[in-house]
Amino acid sequence: MSRARMSPALLWVTIIGATALAVVPLPALVEPFRPPWVTMVLIYWSLMWPRLCGILTAFTAGLALDVLYGNLLGQHALSLSAVAYLTLRFHLQIRIFPLWQLTMTVFMLMTIDAFLVFWIDGISGYPGGGAARWTPVLAGGVAWAPVMAVLDALRLRAENRNKRFV
Repeated sequence: MSRARMSPALLWVTIIGATALAVVPLPALVEPFRPPWVTMVLIYWSLMWPRLCGILTAFTAGLALDVLYGNLLGQHALSLSAVAYLTLRFHLQIRIFPLWQLTMTVFMLMTIDAFLVFWIDGISGYPGGGAARWTPVLAGGVAWAPVMAVLDALRLRAENRNKRFV
């Protein structure tokens, strides 16, 4: 089964799961260290299945985050669309990086996402948030390797589901 004919069910299940992880209540002490789950999942799928996960997928997931967070409508949609565009634009180069370079690249993409949300908050008159706005980016950088390993295992299982040796 070729990647172009892969079912988008796994993509949407993981995005919905990441969205659930993004909004589940956490203790106040741990809350600032919640990784940007949706951003990481969208970066991964944009790298691995660029035909299925694109800017429209990122925009839809961003709108869902905006509604769930109660933020300015379109704020996360814009930032995730920008990250998806950059990931899609350079996905062939990024995919061949060793893990440490891939982690640094994903860290920079998550920083761009956080900066765009910070910038839109500033324009719309919402408070800055201080260091708590940037700790999720650091947590995402640390969590990227395990998240990538889990998503790789799911992707490989889905790609090889219908293949049989003859």
